[in-house]
Amino acid sequence: MRGQGVSGLVQQFGKFGAGRLAAMLMVTAVLLGFFGYVIFRFSQPDMGVLYTDLSLQDASQVVKELETRNIKYQTRGDGQTILIPRNDIPRVRMEMASKGLPSGGGVGYEIFDKGDAFSSTSFVQNINHLRALEGELTRTIRALGRVQNARVHLVMPERKLFERDREPPRASIVLKLRGELDAGQIRAIRHLVASAVEGLKPERVSIVDEGGRLLADGAQGEGGAAGAGSDERQTGMERRLKSQVEEIVASVVGNGRARVQVNAQLEMNRVESRSETFDPESRVARSTSSRTETAVTSEPREQGVTVGNELPGAQGQGGQGGSPRDTSNKNEEITNFEISRTTRTEVLEGGRLRRLSVAVLVDGIYARTAAGETNYQPRPQEELDRIGALVRTAIGFDRERGDQVEVVNLRFADAPQAVELKEQGLMQQLLTFTKEDVLRAIELGVILLLTLIVLLTVVRPLLRQVFAADAPAKGGGDQSSGGGGMQTLPPGSDPQQMLSGPLGPNESPSERMLALAQIKGHIKAQSVEKIGTMVQQNPGDSVAVIRTWVHDQPANA
Repeated sequence: MRGQGVSGLVQQFGKFGAGRLAAMLMVTAVLLGFFGYVIFRFSQPDMGVLYTDLSLQDASQVVKELETRNIKYQTRGDGQTILIPRNDIPRVRMEMASKGLPSGGGVGYEIFDKGDAFSSTSFVQNINHLRALEGELTRTIRALGRVQNARVHLVMPERKLFERDREPPRASIVLKLRGELDAGQIRAIRHLVASAVEGLKPERVSIVDEGGRLLADGAQGEGGAAGAGSDERQTGMERRLKSQVEEIVASVVGNGRARVQVNAQLEMNRVESRSETFDPESRVARSTSSRTETAVTSEPREQGVTVGNELPGAQGQGGQGGSPRDTSNKNEEITNFEISRTTRTEVLEGGRLRRLSVAVLVDGIYARTAAGETNYQPRPQEELDRIGALVRTAIGFDRERGDQVEVVNLRFADAPQAVELKEQGLMQQLLTFTKEDVLRAIELGVILLLTLIVLLTVVRPLLRQVFAADAPAKGGGDQSSGGGGMQTLPPGSDPQQMLSGPLGPNESPSERMLALAQIKGHIKAQSVEKIGTMVQQNPGDSVAVIRTWVHDQPANA
C-alpha cells in the first residue's frame, strides 16, 4: 500500500508539468530561505552598543580582545561602533577597563610600564614623557561633554646651559565637537592644559575645531589676548545679567511671558596713575649734628732775622715773650627735618563697566470667560513699577553711571497655551515603552505579518492543490473496497432479473440502467481486488499459473 501511495504521488507530480514543478521548487526554496532567516534572526542574541566613536587603533584592540574571549560582536560606522550581546556589556566593559581599553587614541603614562629605563637615553625618555603628557591631556579633554575627540600637541623648548632668556612652551589642540562650545568652555580647556604643563600660559594655547575654525588664538601676546577677550567678557556679562533678570521677572509674569535684552558697555583701556602728596605741617626731625670750635692766637715782637733764630730750638733773644693771646669760640648745630609724603599708584584694568542698558518686555494678563474665550488685559502701571524696581536691584543700577532700565507691557503675538499635567498611574507607567522596545515590537510585527502572508498566499494554495489532486485516487479506492456509498449485491442475485423486474414508483428506465452499470463495475472491482489479494497471499502459485499461461499461449494460438 505504501508503494502505491508513493507511485500515485509521483504520477501526480508528473501531471504538473515542467513549468509548474519549477515554480513549486522555487516557492519551496523561497519558503525555506524565509523561515531560515526568521529562525536565525530569533536565535541571535539582542545586541547592544559596547563602544562608539572609537579610533581605528582602539577599535582594532577591542576587537582583538573580543575574539580572544570568543564573544560575538558586530561593527558599524566604519568600525567606530562595536556591538556585543546586551547581557555581556557590563562585564566586558569592566574587563576592558582593567586593561586600559579604549585608550582614547593616545598613549598615557603607561608607556613607562614597558621597556628598560636603564637602556633608554635621555632623549628617548624626554620624547616618552612628551607623548605621555599629550596622551593624558587628550583623555582628559575627551571626558568633557561636548568633545567627541581631541588631539593635543605640545612644544617644549629645550633648556640650554647658560641661557638667560628661555622661550615659553606652546600648545595646540584640535577638537571634534558634538555641538558648540561657548567662551567659558573654551577658556576652561585653555586653563586646563596650561595648568598641566610647567611654564605654559593660557594665552599660548591655540584651539581649532574639526571644521578649521579658530576657537582660541595662542599666537598673540598678553595684550592681544586681552583685546581678543573683550568681546567674550562683554558677551558673558550680558548673558549673566539677562539670565538673572529673566529668572526674577518670570517668577512674577510666568515662564515665557517676558523678553529681556541687556547691553553692557565696557571700558577696555588700562589706566595707571601715580600721585605724591607732601604735608608741610607734618615735620619729623630726621637727624641732628652739633659742632664746637675754640681758637687761641698770639702775635710775637719784631726782631732781626739771624741764623740762630732759624735754628731748631732757638729761642728769642733776651728771653722776651710775645704779645698777649686772642681766644675765639664757635658753636654750630644742624637739624634735618623730614616732610610727610604720600605716594599712591592706581591701576585700572580693562573691562570696567561703563554703562548698562536693560530692556524688559512683559506680556499682559489673559482671563478666560464663561464661554471659553480668552480676553487680554494690560498689566497695571503699579505692577510694572515694581518689576522695574526689582530689575534695578538685580543689575546694580547706578544713575550716575548713566544706566537705563525700561519695562514695557505689550501683548505678545502668541497667546499662552494652557498645559495640563496629569500624573501617570501605575498602568501608564507599566505601558511606557522605550525606543528599543518599540523598535523590537515593530520588527516582530513585520516578521509575523510576512509569515502570515506567505502561509495564506503560497502554502495554503499549494496544499489545497495537492490534496485536490489526491482526492480522485482515494475515491476510486473506496469504490473498489466497497466504500463511497455503493452497496454490494446479495449472493445469488442476477443483474438481468433486476433490470427486467418492475419499476419503482419514482424510478425511470434510464436510472435503472445507470444503477445496473454501477453494480456491474462494482462487481468487477471486487473480483479484481480478490484476485490481487490471492496473488499477494500466494505469490509462488501465481507465478506458476502465469508461466503456464505463457507456455500454453502458442499452442492455443
